Amino acid sequence: MRIIAISIILTVALMKAAIAEDRGFRLGAHPSIVETGFMKYLLPRFSLKTGIRITLVAPGEPADASFSTNDTGTIAFSGPENNWYLDVGDTGQRKHVKRFAKWLASRVGHRTISSFKLDGIAPYSPKAKEVAAVKTVTIGKNAELGEKLSLRHCGRCHVVNEKNRMNAIGSTPSFSLLRSFGDWKARFEAFYALNPHPAFTQIAGVTEPFSDQQPSPIVPLEMTPDDIEAIIDYTATITPANLGAPIQHQ
Repeated sequence: MRIIAISIILTVALMKAAIAEDRGFRLGAHPSIVETGFMKYLLPRFSLKTGIRITLVAPGEPADASFSTNDTGTIAFSGPENNWYLDVGDTGQRKHVKRFAKWLASRVGHRTISSFKLDGIAPYSPKAKEVAAVKTVTIGKNAELGEKLSLRHCGRCHVVNEKNRMNAIGSTPSFSLLRSFGDWKARFEAFYALNPHPAFTQIAGVTEPFSDQQPSPIVPLEMTPDDIEAIIDYTATITPANLGAPIQHQ
């Protein structure tokens, strides 16, 4: 009897696992939209509404659907620099993916997309936008140095450009997003005074040395005013993220 009971328990557990697997699908997404935290914001809200679980998979892994910039169907959302489309694979989870696509296109989905904010700005929009052509920019020597310094120091946390897109921290704004702010230059000029930078940043001849009682919690970021100037020169060459038109409320 005990063996039969164990067998029944195992069977029920396997059935529950199969049902749970059938109630979800795997979704691929480009790192540029994962690193902003947008997927962590968007997907749980859909799952809470529908009970359909979405597992985010890394690039190259098998997926039932994916967000891409390929214009192969109905747009899902736009921003900061591209229009994003939901590509549906030919899998057994198509019904769940289609429900996700329908939710994204709904009024609730639109509100959810628009309500995601980074530094008070909504980088994504449920509507398509005109994507500007990429311009070739000539970078001077000081800006070349600024790029190297940005990748070395700022690239620990921020996405500076494509060279460190996979190594930054997703919760920090990219240089492209920061460049879209009207006061971007002032932010860069005084970044060392803006949290969380004071805790680990030393600017030669500007900031006070760390107290012995409050040393830097990480390897200190040590720079000079000339380094900051070079970083600003480089950042000036970056195309600002296109955040679209401001949201209109009625």
